[in-house]
Amino acid sequence: MKARSLLRAAGLCVASLAFSAAALAQAWPAKQPVRFVVPYPPGGASDVTARLLSVKLTEALGQAFVVENRPGANGLIALEYVAKSAPDGYTILMANLGPNAINPAVYRKLPYDAIKDFTPITLTSVVPLVVLVQPSMPVNSMKELIAYAKAHPDKLTYASAGNGSANHLAGEMMKSMAGFKMVHVPYKGDAPGLQDTIAGNVSVIFPTVIGGMSQIKSGLLKPIAVTGAKRSSALGSVPTVAEGGIPNFEANSWGGVMGPANLPPEIVARLNTEIVKILKQPETAAKLTSMGADIVGSTPEEFASYLKNEVAKWGKVAHENNITLD
Repeated sequence: MKARSLLRAAGLCVASLAFSAAALAQAWPAKQPVRFVVPYPPGGASDVTARLLSVKLTEALGQAFVVENRPGANGLIALEYVAKSAPDGYTILMANLGPNAINPAVYRKLPYDAIKDFTPITLTSVVPLVVLVQPSMPVNSMKELIAYAKAHPDKLTYASAGNGSANHLAGEMMKSMAGFKMVHVPYKGDAPGLQDTIAGNVSVIFPTVIGGMSQIKSGLLKPIAVTGAKRSSALGSVPTVAEGGIPNFEANSWGGVMGPANLPPEIVARLNTEIVKILKQPETAAKLTSMGADIVGSTPEEFASYLKNEVAKWGKVAHENNITLD
């Protein structure tokens, strides 16, 4: 009799918790404005994307979505804040390659777990890098660049935005997969590296497509490949690195939306549905495409799988090349 009473009480408790979660999700986001945390200062691609989504989500859900910029420490500040926030749907993150997938590779100690402390909602877009060289350099394809590097060992150099940056790790992965030498030259951001590549002080640079677009259009630098799995919508005539002789090479910057761990599935589903709808709107698509992005709009499960693969891939590159920032 006592055991039966305990089972009944446990059942009521579970039912009560399920009802509470469902009620919370149904009421959300009526309670208060939603913080949309961006790990960078205003003006960059992540910030622009978050603001674009915030306006549309406010319209769709009848509650204000407010962008909150929390820059600093390579994204550690913003991600720790979101990871420690209540999983109630009122704090979400504009996730990004650097803080979410590269930081776990290059920092031995982090104030968050890149997988366990977040709930993936949707991968919004991917942005390939572009391999740029001086117009006078005698290469016009990845095959020719690889051949040139092998014929001139230790002569080729490549610029990055700094140690542990996306283009640093992409360069090391390219060297390893193709079997050639290329000396890394770190800068404080892409801008000085672009200038030195234009001046001929560095051989190669890998900015994002949008980061290198003005130099491409002006003819100051020559694109020979993009680093995505498929050709970029912004540079359709430029082949991929994989097409150019390094099979399975892929190195994208990317953006997505996440919440803290244990975000209720009902809230995840609602956010995913609304954001994917927004991404399909012509004005949204046009704006993101103008920034060099290829729109995705994944399911939460697809984003979770993508994130795990990214963390594993860049962790392997960093480990094999002894790249650390602490």
